[in-house]
Amino acid sequence: MRIGIDLARVGELDRLARRAWFRGYAFAPAELSRADGYPPGRTAEFLAGRFAAKEAVLKVLGTGLFEGVLPSEIEVERTGTGEPVARLTGAARAAAERLGLGGIRVSIAHKGSDVVAVAIGEPS
Repeated sequence: MRIGIDLARVGELDRLARRAWFRGYAFAPAELSRADGYPPGRTAEFLAGRFAAKEAVLKVLGTGLFEGVLPSEIEVERTGTGEPVARLTGAARAAAERLGLGGIRVSIAHKGSDVVAVAIGEPS
């Protein structure tokens, strides 16, 4: 089993999140579509949580930003019961397969302006 954790602040990404190149680099199209449906304050909270989860997943994969796996290749979506889960594509999926991971579970918590995310890689 592999574990990753990350801490972020709501608003930390605000300047970058206004730039199209960063949005495409950091988030999957479905995540952006969902974020755009929220009011501005909730959008910032949602994107901060998703970004923290992606950073935690990158730690599970043993890589960081700018090291071959794009954050947009990690889509944090919800299961039918509302639980967040990481869906991997591209280099992220290849990294998980090399590590023998069958899936990555994610937990995201918000308190005030703080966001924490934990990711656990489960062996296949």
